[in-house]
Amino acid sequence: MEYLEFELPIKELHEQLEKCKIIGDESDVDVTETCEQIEKKLKETKKEIYGNLSAWQRVQLSRHPSRPYTLDYVKALCGDSFLELHGDRNVMDDKAMIGGLGKIDGQSFMIIGTQKGYNTKTRQYRNFGMANPEGYRKALRLMKSADKFGIPIISFIDTPGAFPGLEAEERGQGEAIARNIYEMMSISVPIIVVIIGEGASGGALGIGVGDHICMLENTWYSVISPESCSSILWRSWEHKEIAAEALKLTSKDMLKLKLIDKIIKEPLGGAHYDREATYNAVRKELMVSLNKIQSLTPQKRIEQRREKFIAMGNYQD
Repeated sequence: MEYLEFELPIKELHEQLEKCKIIGDESDVDVTETCEQIEKKLKETKKEIYGNLSAWQRVQLSRHPSRPYTLDYVKALCGDSFLELHGDRNVMDDKAMIGGLGKIDGQSFMIIGTQKGYNTKTRQYRNFGMANPEGYRKALRLMKSADKFGIPIISFIDTPGAFPGLEAEERGQGEAIARNIYEMMSISVPIIVVIIGEGASGGALGIGVGDHICMLENTWYSVISPESCSSILWRSWEHKEIAAEALKLTSKDMLKLKLIDKIIKEPLGGAHYDREATYNAVRKELMVSLNKIQSLTPQKRIEQRREKFIAMGNYQD
């Protein structure tokens, strides 16, 4: 288990607990009471730290290397039923954007999402979760196929943003994202969006238009990352904590601003502490929200989706 800087007191207590257990196993000394005291202190420390997380600390948790990624959720929710589909039928297959058909509790879904890597090699292979125009065009192709055959769509978002390289711009990165937003407004089947990690800028919005948008508790959703915001305003990354607070990017902020519909609670410490509990919470939210959306007619669904996004940004004094 890797620990973030603010989690170091928890790490120290974990190490103390392990040492205490080893001493008990290797000697005749009864350390039960000592272990219980450390465990009690560990629980209290976890509640204190994770119950008072700042916006920047939530950003750090959303990037935790042990956190489950899109394919982890797909494997847990769909099992062996997932069939990955490739290519935008124009240029290439973007490895940062995955998509395919799968079944969750007997219900067929078209699942799309941005995928990060687990180590240096896979991070390069997945382009660090930053999709090229081909990724967004692949996602749109799959969503249109789902619309044609009446299959609900799930979109998993975990990206630091769309790939900003020169070659991506040459092949129409901005147009691809804008086209997705435009087309997703008119898709007749239910679209459920789940932000499972980072939700940065147009890279997230390109697959982020939906009837029901939910965020895991320790994730963020914003037009810019705190580091980039700090770099623009102060010409330095040193003020990223202040930028994170000012951006109002946490799940609580998003719900308060009516930019999302639901927060999915995570286990204490984050999604990586208890993956099964996280998968079950996501599964439950997907099925409950699908039942609600399916009760609407396709025309009503489209109208409500458009009204939701048109209302965003309206200000009344």
